[in-house]
Amino acid sequence: MNKPLRRVSVFCLILIAALMLRANWVQVVKADDYADNKNNRRAAYEKYSHPRGDFLVEGKPITSSVKTDDRQYEYLRKYEFGPMYAPITGYISPYIGSNLLESIEDDILSGKDSRLFVRKVLDTVTNKGTRGGNVALTINAKAQEAAFNGLDGKTGAAVAIDPDTGKVLAMASTPSYDPNVLAQNDRNAVAKAYDGLTLDTSKTRKTPDTNFDPKKPMDNRAIRYTYAPGSTFKLVTAAAALSSGDFKPDTVPNVPLVGGKLFYPNSTQFLPDSHPTECAGATLQKALELSCNTVFASVGQQLSQEKVKAQADAFGFNNFGKGTNQNPLDIPSRVAPSVFPAGLDQGQLMRSSIGQDSVASTPMQMAMVVAGIVNNGKVMKPYLVDELRAQNLSVLEKTQPQVANQAITPEVAQMLQDMMKGVVENGTGKSARIPGVTVGGKTGTAQRGVKNSEPPYAWFVSYAKGADGKKVAVAVVVEDSDAERNEVSGSSLAAPIAKAMMEAVVKK
Repeated sequence: MNKPLRRVSVFCLILIAALMLRANWVQVVKADDYADNKNNRRAAYEKYSHPRGDFLVEGKPITSSVKTDDRQYEYLRKYEFGPMYAPITGYISPYIGSNLLESIEDDILSGKDSRLFVRKVLDTVTNKGTRGGNVALTINAKAQEAAFNGLDGKTGAAVAIDPDTGKVLAMASTPSYDPNVLAQNDRNAVAKAYDGLTLDTSKTRKTPDTNFDPKKPMDNRAIRYTYAPGSTFKLVTAAAALSSGDFKPDTVPNVPLVGGKLFYPNSTQFLPDSHPTECAGATLQKALELSCNTVFASVGQQLSQEKVKAQADAFGFNNFGKGTNQNPLDIPSRVAPSVFPAGLDQGQLMRSSIGQDSVASTPMQMAMVVAGIVNNGKVMKPYLVDELRAQNLSVLEKTQPQVANQAITPEVAQMLQDMMKGVVENGTGKSARIPGVTVGGKTGTAQRGVKNSEPPYAWFVSYAKGADGKKVAVAVVVEDSDAERNEVSGSSLAAPIAKAMMEAVVKK
């Protein structure tokens, strides 16, 4: 071969090698980047080219896939009980994406998960067509229905947890929305619906002490909103007191009353009680039953803010993802951190010990507090997804219960259970009684707004034990309702919802 031909041949080989290198770079190295590019509509079309896997509640699907005449979006998501489960499942839309479990479990639901590869091949060979896997939830259908129906017409949230495992048995948030309006293949209709859900033109007011709009239906208040827990936090203060060894349920705490009033340090302002006569000289047990502010504010001062905060932290407060034992709570949807502040003066400590001041908690966190109490002091990590299943319903992955922390000793837990039982039998929680079932609870009416100018939050947290040993822990908060201000209380608004949820779980 002469020299010119040899040069041309070498040049051609270099070009071929460069083309091969480029092809492999595009197909292998950059494949995922191109596939995930937001401007690549083929990936979106492929996702909607076959039925999506379903969410299962007690083995029954609460979602489905509907065949359409659209060549780009052949199958669209349908939500069978849209508003009831929207705070759990979230939505998936051809135009605005997805959120919550629809986003987190997308690989399984869409069929992209590598564990589904063999099943996809078999389905292709047998001409069954591609289909995504399924996500089995931990939800108890009757408890979820009780929570959603109980909150109807109100703004608020409710959570139920299995204390032994951490399974989330119910999680409702109202007002809710119908995710079906976002699952359409009509771009204009989806945009209009989304704007109607997120751009709240009907807002009548915004609470001055919070940064959220009470009307937003797409927000999951059970895990994303934090509220002043009010008197329900007295359970944490009581836990710290009993754990210190200096207090028992029958201990009469030292409350420095002056003229029957407990004054803030160096102030003419005093802390009010709804039962001042009965709270004077009350035992710790009686103080919880009557929800005595003066007693628990004084107990918090005697313990010190370090001990009260340490107890709150043990139940899961102040979990910001810092340090080896501090991991953000995912269930697997992210839960906003609940807060018990540091650096308090004595007046702030008094108010914080009764769940006011800067204390803020999600309903999920307060349900965890009760679950820990009824589980002998052991707080389990809450979770929503029980199993991931293949198209043929074989189990690919099962969530194993995890201990989050031993918040209190079994002895302290038993004392708190008995004290909470007294609240329902003799105190402010009588509306939560269930015949034939052991019920313990704590009411809370948390102040809200500048100088308590807004209607208070109505709380109720509780546990129930059935005759067969089945247990449940519940937290309910009502943010707004049609009740008059003087009728707002945890006993009247939140306790009946909690009772219905507990009955759904423990009564046959």
